[in-house]
Amino acid sequence: MSGNGNAAATAEENSPKMRVIRVGTRKSQLARIQTDSVVATLKALYPGLQFEIIAMSTTGDKILDTALSKIGEKSLFTKELEHALERNEVDLVVHSLKDLPTVLPPGFTIGAICKRENPHDAVVFHPKFVGKTLETLPEKSVVGTSSLRRAAQLQRKFPHLEFRSIRGNLNTRLRKLDEQQEFSAIILATAGLQRMGWHNRVGQILHPEECMYAVGQGALGVEVRAKDQDILDLVGVLHDPETLLRCIAERAFLRHLEGGCSVPVAVHTAMKDGQLYLTGGVWSLDGSDSIQDTMQATIHVPAQHEDGPEDDPQLVGITARNIPRGPQLAAQNLGISLANLLLSKGAKNILDVARQLNDAH
Repeated sequence: MSGNGNAAATAEENSPKMRVIRVGTRKSQLARIQTDSVVATLKALYPGLQFEIIAMSTTGDKILDTALSKIGEKSLFTKELEHALERNEVDLVVHSLKDLPTVLPPGFTIGAICKRENPHDAVVFHPKFVGKTLETLPEKSVVGTSSLRRAAQLQRKFPHLEFRSIRGNLNTRLRKLDEQQEFSAIILATAGLQRMGWHNRVGQILHPEECMYAVGQGALGVEVRAKDQDILDLVGVLHDPETLLRCIAERAFLRHLEGGCSVPVAVHTAMKDGQLYLTGGVWSLDGSDSIQDTMQATIHVPAQHEDGPEDDPQLVGITARNIPRGPQLAAQNLGISLANLLLSKGAKNILDVARQLNDAH
């Protein structure tokens, strides 16, 4: 008996320890829910690995008294997480894709883009206005949003409303709406509300004719070290091909326009019958001036895990080696072509003025 016991103990000592993958995330409840969902998928795919979640605060979480567009920092919600990635304190980071700049710092890449949830914006109404729409809100009602993109489009569409900045995580913004009398409604991403389980708070979903969405909105991105092939292979299986191609087109459009959160730029994409449709627009800060257009490209959506070239460089900060290169390039070219079309129609002037006005206020 004792001999068997010793043999078992020796076998246990000699067995390889379970590898621990450390996953970085922001501390907010929504960020944790998003990260937990990605980790749950990875655990199911890799039962032999252990996952440890490491939560931290970012600049965007700490500066709550200034509009996002005024802070002048491109990586508001990503910088601290990227520092942890750089120092090997975490192996991968889960982000809302719309928070990731189209140009990442050297040494990083987006190793996975998960299947997109509803990318549209939603209106959450103060309890006394439940049942209303933006159109039927009383004259001079105040609507809260931290986004220049939303404010510019909605001011143009609903001139009887006033739009004011509201900051904080989802919980904070909903509390400000419900407990104070300042806001009649606030605009939030539908995907975030759904992930929080707050479907019942969605009073109105805004369609593209009313308000196009942010580049990458509704999708989650997994950022990794660009040279960490093990982790790239590990997370690469999370790529959703259609979401990937739509987001490559959107990010290429934004990058070529040189847009960011300090100017109102918005998109809408759809995939139908082998065609990728991309609509993009730019607005002046007050929404009075705008240029938008739509282009399409024939793009075969590949089945996942088709073998692609071995040594793909990044496209708009994304590495997707298990998706064929051709469709990715076609999506990127569509984004660049639409940006060039808008620039030829005067988009640069609108964006330059919007930047100057935003910086001046």
